[in-house]
Amino acid sequence: MSIYDSSLWLHDLDESVSTLPALDTLAGKTILITGAGGLICSAVADVLIRYNETHTVPIRVLAGGRIEQRIRERFSPFFEKDYFRFLPYDASADAPAIPENVDHIIHGAGNASPNHIVREPVETMLGNFRGLYHLLSYAWEHSSRVLYISSSEVYGKKENDLPYREDEYGYIDLLNARNSYSVGKRAAETLCASFAAEYGVDSVIVRPGHIYGPTALPSDNRVSSAWAYDAARGRDIVMKSEGRQIRSYCHCLDCASAILTVLLKGESGRAYNISNPDSVISIRDMAEILARCGGVELKTELPTAEEKKGFNPMSNSSLCSDRLLSLGWRGLFDAERGLAHTVEILKSTQDRADRFVS
Repeated sequence: MSIYDSSLWLHDLDESVSTLPALDTLAGKTILITGAGGLICSAVADVLIRYNETHTVPIRVLAGGRIEQRIRERFSPFFEKDYFRFLPYDASADAPAIPENVDHIIHGAGNASPNHIVREPVETMLGNFRGLYHLLSYAWEHSSRVLYISSSEVYGKKENDLPYREDEYGYIDLLNARNSYSVGKRAAETLCASFAAEYGVDSVIVRPGHIYGPTALPSDNRVSSAWAYDAARGRDIVMKSEGRQIRSYCHCLDCASAILTVLLKGESGRAYNISNPDSVISIRDMAEILARCGGVELKTELPTAEEKKGFNPMSNSSLCSDRLLSLGWRGLFDAERGLAHTVEILKSTQDRADRFVS
């Protein structure tokens, strides 16, 4: 089954679109979405697709990804639509061949898998910087607006456990290769500021917390994704820590609506945390909710030395959402509702999950 065969997914999409009346201003325009097959950006694309299917004047979607077949399968009912087009895109490669009519760029491509970050720190860091450089250069030449999807990991460690505000930065060990991701994101954000200062390029930045949802691939080894698939498949959830770390979890559609809100209303040169204040919980809380939703047990095991290398070192990475809320954004999915919907949708699309295993 396709994710679009889930009536619950379509209902959630309709609800998300209803919170974004400003999408009308994008009608007839073209948006390039890099990383369109990923957890976050496939949800962004789905929101735009759902808008198009329910409105007369569509928003043209240019879906950037490395493997055309994956994009074709993910968006199969809409791949041949006039408003949808695939663009070969690899953040670590040379500048992509982008058409000259792109009005907005949402840049979400890049390595975010803990395992891949540990194995490929060089590619992780270069992909973050080089990929954005090419897109900002395009935006300079064609007066496009760029939205860069950064990460809450740019904040590093700080001494208190208060939610991070956008102007707070803590310590990051520059000589730890695991931090190629967080340092690469920091450098990319400064690149946005540099292009604005030197060339006047219009860009905004979003810093998502921990995003989850049914758009995650089965190969995604971040715990929120892996455990959601375990719960949907009736497998016990195995936690490799006490789970006391506090995280700003956010459903993929809340993340997508936040991204589109910032794209349309965000102030140029500013960064915005993406966090639903109703979904700031511990890792254990998340695991317990998923276990209940899937009717499975929650177990604890000691992590291996290799697994520890990929752990996020931040004990509390909760995010202050005041700046995002000031734009009029509101989340639809608290932790209970969002995780329950995720498991239910994954249960109903198991054959899709099997096809996308890599």
